[in-house]
Amino acid sequence: MLDSLSVIDDPWFYATAVVAVLLLGVAKGGLAGGIGLVAVPLMSLTIEPARAAAILLPILMLMDATALRPWWGKWDAHNLRTIAPGAVLGTVIGLATFDLLSPDALRVMVGSIALVFALRWWLVRDSGPPRTASYARGMFWSTLAGFTSFGVHAGGPPLHIYLLSQRLDKTTFQATTVAFFFAVNWLKLGPYAWLGQLDGSNLATSLLLAPLAPVGIVLGTWLHHRTDEKIFFRIVYASLVVLGLKLIQDGLVGG
Repeated sequence: MLDSLSVIDDPWFYATAVVAVLLLGVAKGGLAGGIGLVAVPLMSLTIEPARAAAILLPILMLMDATALRPWWGKWDAHNLRTIAPGAVLGTVIGLATFDLLSPDALRVMVGSIALVFALRWWLVRDSGPPRTASYARGMFWSTLAGFTSFGVHAGGPPLHIYLLSQRLDKTTFQATTVAFFFAVNWLKLGPYAWLGQLDGSNLATSLLLAPLAPVGIVLGTWLHHRTDEKIFFRIVYASLVVLGLKLIQDGLVGG
């Protein structure tokens, strides 16, 4: 029993995990743009992606509970109705395909998501008139978000592609995103437990890292008002390119 409750003892893991949890908190605290996507790729440099996702889930749920309050009622209810069914479907697909992906395949998937999203941020500039909420597009992107969120907590990019095209104001965008992932992370709890992902060691490690959750959220709120977002995001997305390439390489050569 004591062994099952032991935390990971690799110092290199904590070097990545501390940064990962803080960045997740910063994203939840008010800096949108998908910076939380860094978390699993960063931790996957030292542990398997599936285990990184399992350790992060309870921490994400704690962050959701903390972050939801300041954004309460500020979300776009119509948008949430268009994306809620896809969240459920994507979670079901993630559960059904979980055992089909090897650790190396997950590394390639995580790295590819990170790389594509980062390159899109660097290269693509939104143009044309804002799009309106659509059940068809909402179902597609939210299903993809639910699926990638289930496997590696990387649901932000697909959801952001859908929401950003509507040119929502900053507050509505952040509140809608927070509410969506609050629901998605609760949807994942039962399947993660059923798959054995929430074992004693993973939960003990989550508990050890949990105090960083509110620190990251407070830091995100502080940065929201005081930091030049363009510079901040350039650094984050440049890091995503490097991490993405590294994970793809590790996955292809049996990292």
